[in-house]
Amino acid sequence: MIHRLALMTGVALTMIAVSPASAQDAAPAAQDGSGGPDAVSLTIYNQNIALVEDTRSLTLPSGRSRREFPGVSASIRPETVGLSGRGLSVVEQNFDYDLLTPDKLMQSAVGDEIGIVRTNPGSGAQETQRATVLAANQGVVLQVGDHIEVLRDDGVPTRVIFDEVPANLRPRPTLSVTLDAEGAGQRDVTLTYLTTGLQWKADYVARFDERAGRLDLTGWITLTNQSGVTFTNADTRVVAGDVSLINGNNPYGRGYPQPPRPPVRGNGTEQGGAQGLADVYIYPLPEPVTVANNQTKQVGLIDVADVPASKRYLFEADSFTSETEPRAAEVAVIFSNDRASGVGTQLPAGVARVYVNDEAGEPRFIGEDQVAHTPAGSDIVITTGQAFDVTVQPRVVSSQAAPKPAYYRWRTRFEMEYTVRNARSEAVVVEVRQHGLGRDTQLQGQSIEGVVQDANTIVWRVPVPANGETVLTAAVVTGG
Repeated sequence: MIHRLALMTGVALTMIAVSPASAQDAAPAAQDGSGGPDAVSLTIYNQNIALVEDTRSLTLPSGRSRREFPGVSASIRPETVGLSGRGLSVVEQNFDYDLLTPDKLMQSAVGDEIGIVRTNPGSGAQETQRATVLAANQGVVLQVGDHIEVLRDDGVPTRVIFDEVPANLRPRPTLSVTLDAEGAGQRDVTLTYLTTGLQWKADYVARFDERAGRLDLTGWITLTNQSGVTFTNADTRVVAGDVSLINGNNPYGRGYPQPPRPPVRGNGTEQGGAQGLADVYIYPLPEPVTVANNQTKQVGLIDVADVPASKRYLFEADSFTSETEPRAAEVAVIFSNDRASGVGTQLPAGVARVYVNDEAGEPRFIGEDQVAHTPAGSDIVITTGQAFDVTVQPRVVSSQAAPKPAYYRWRTRFEMEYTVRNARSEAVVVEVRQHGLGRDTQLQGQSIEGVVQDANTIVWRVPVPANGETVLTAAVVTGG
């Protein structure tokens, strides 16, 4: 007995009838454990890659047998597949990803005969003809008897009947493995592989109370599944930190640069709550999750309240120049993720959004920023925008050559003036940073004591009264 498939032309697959004998012929692999995993776990990295661990129970004969593992990711990297189980060795494995669709079914029938069933719209009578498929490119060309037809949707109800399912087409991606078992019996096997199409990112919401100097912080893990398969009740972990991937495994294609990695703030001094492994951090999700194909899911990461926080005004000058107009200071919210603050954990890179309450107590969005991977004990700075009512205007009062040791090519003494204005009703402190230094920088005179933070930066903290201004003056000798 043959099995037949009926296909409405231009519509969809409508019916499959399979006899028991032919079903065995079409699927020679054993059926136990082949309907899907008994348990699955996911480890998802930042770089569009994930490790899948798929456990199934199989009943195996002694010696060699072939088993199918449907339901694996359609984006599997077959070269990474591993299978482990008591007394098992792998002889061969194949990954079949040519999926059963109406178009693929018709393309596979080229050169073969199919049945064409037409229904008379008036009488409802059906007529069945046998036809040979000559081509299935931008349309279907048939030989029916002694003439050639193009199969098209011309208003006459038509079905196409196929005699069998081609062996190379699968209803879903399937991995088949030839195993060599030491003795017969039931045993658990674990299939592991890497796949693309699974990604995650972190998002944070900070509700900032400036007057109280506190914020509430909520973090979410957002999972996106475009792997081609649904993972059901999966024990899931996400990994903060980057692992090395060779260019050939770059999902953007060989020869193309990989996307930039998120930066890391390296000033942490504490051990946080996440599990460390080989210099990355693993965050287990609190309970198993089902991530459907083509789905985005959010799961809670962190939820802490009453974290000490402050607001910072920052102005940065890249070189010693005069500005014809004042420039707005940058505004940021700063807090620490140390244990004393109530956070105290490694925070993966992500987007942080800040809200403040208005006079009516309603939360208002004031800005967002990309935060880096941050070890526990680090300061976190979320830049929310610019303050039009807090400005800085630098001016070069004078510049002249300065005495220099013989091994310097040049040295210059800059007399600088920074006018810092505050149009707010409360006093503020503005952090002024001057870059563009050379070797052996010296501060010879300053109205507010500053600090040479590094080889390229001087930092002054300038207090400014409400509705007032402060003029910072400094003489800087620098050279190269």
